[in-house]
Amino acid sequence: MHVLTVPVTSFMQNTRFITCQSTGKSAVIDPGGDVDKLQSVIAQNKLDVEAILLTHGHLDHVGAADLLKAVLKVDIIGPHQDETFWFEAIPMQAQMFGFKPKQAFLPDRWLTAGDVVKVGKLELEVRFCPGHTPGHVVFYEKSSKTVIVGDVLFKGAIGRTDFPKGNTEQLKESIRKELFSLPDETIVMSGHGENTTIGYEKQNNPFMSGRFG
Repeated sequence: MHVLTVPVTSFMQNTRFITCQSTGKSAVIDPGGDVDKLQSVIAQNKLDVEAILLTHGHLDHVGAADLLKAVLKVDIIGPHQDETFWFEAIPMQAQMFGFKPKQAFLPDRWLTAGDVVKVGKLELEVRFCPGHTPGHVVFYEKSSKTVIVGDVLFKGAIGRTDFPKGNTEQLKESIRKELFSLPDETIVMSGHGENTTIGYEKQNNPFMSGRFG
C-alpha cells in the first residue's frame, strides 16, 4: 500500500490517498477541504480513485467529499450510521468552524464493525471506535501494518470529546479494544499531526496511562 498525505484547510487535516501498488486503484480518505488542491494531486499523480472513505463526520474531515464525489463519480463510503447526526449538522458545523456555508449530505454507504473495504487488492478492515464522535471508524490494512484512525488517537494524545455526543471513557475503551489490540509495530496515521505507532502509544500516551484525563 502506498500512502500520499496531503494536509488541507487551516485545520491541517491529513487527507490520505491510498493506492494498491499491484492494481493502481486508489481511494481518498477524509478529504476535508481544498477540493482544487486535492484534484490537482489526483491529476499530477494520475490516481485512479474508486472510492471516498470517511472516518467520521466532522467537517474538517468531510468538507470536500461531496465535491470530489461529483467530479470523480465514485461513492462516499463510511463512517458508521451513528454518525448521521454530524452529517445532518454540516450547515451548523460550517458556521461553527468558520467554513464557507455548506449543504448537508450523507454517505452512499454506511459501515459497521468487521466490514472490509477493498481498494484494488487491498483489504481495509473496519473497526468501530466511538468516543470522539458516536459513529467513528478506523481502517486497518494488515499487510502494511497500518491503521488510519481519523481523530481517535494522536502521538501523545487522544481525540477531543467536548463536542456534542463525545464521550471520553468510550473513546478510551475504543482505543484499548480496537487499537491497542493491534501489533505494536502498527503505524498509526492520525487525522492531524505526525504518524506514531501502537507500541509507542501504549508505552507513552499519558491519556491512556492515567497520567492525564
